[in-house]
Amino acid sequence: MGQILILGATSDIAQALAYKYASQGHSLTLAARNPERLAALVSDIEVRYRMKAEAVKFEALDYDSHAAFYQNLAYRPDVVIAVFGYLGSQIKAQTDFAEAQTVIATNYLGAVSILNIVANDFEKRQSGTIIGFSSVAGDRGRGSNYIYGSAKAGFTAYLSGLRNRLAKANVQVLTVKPGFVRTKMTQGMKLPPLITAKPTQVAHYVYQAHQAGRDNIYTLWVWQFIMLIIRLIPERLFKRLSL
Repeated sequence: MGQILILGATSDIAQALAYKYASQGHSLTLAARNPERLAALVSDIEVRYRMKAEAVKFEALDYDSHAAFYQNLAYRPDVVIAVFGYLGSQIKAQTDFAEAQTVIATNYLGAVSILNIVANDFEKRQSGTIIGFSSVAGDRGRGSNYIYGSAKAGFTAYLSGLRNRLAKANVQVLTVKPGFVRTKMTQGMKLPPLITAKPTQVAHYVYQAHQAGRDNIYTLWVWQFIMLIIRLIPERLFKRLSL
């Protein structure tokens, strides 16, 4: 089976993805800023599924290190999943540009930097899959999180263009747009249960979409209709809403 590279592997969603792909016979390279935090996950995967897994260091915001990081991987990936991100604080970002810069750099610039390198490799090899985690927050700017949302909107557009470019090279580019997901990042938030996914659900839907050759998915699927309604609200009304 294929070799999977997960970028941002310490998140709850990333770890659910690691278990899902390992259970289907894939070997894993798990990349994170603090790879030592992945030791238990690596050990569990190797014991539970008898699949090779390793943890490596990856700094999303150290753009100059990305080429060497990719070149020095022990195993060249067949699938790259970019799941790292930073929600940040909208309130802080409105007055502190350093916070806004971190949100934008993590969710857009860091992803573009490493995925450009991956895309060039896959294009030469005429095969591969890129899975990028965007967000429903990128579908329309909302007053409550427009810094984060604008970065994700840019990432969605980037993945769309990458998909168009790489289709000729037999490379799949899958855009994942999660809605509410119960993770450490959303801990303490009051999330509506019916439209809030578990990380294991997200991983299941991503794997299915990957195998089916899909281009875009929302998780949970109901978010496709929620965001359609939100996008259709006229601007003169939308700006009066507290969203």
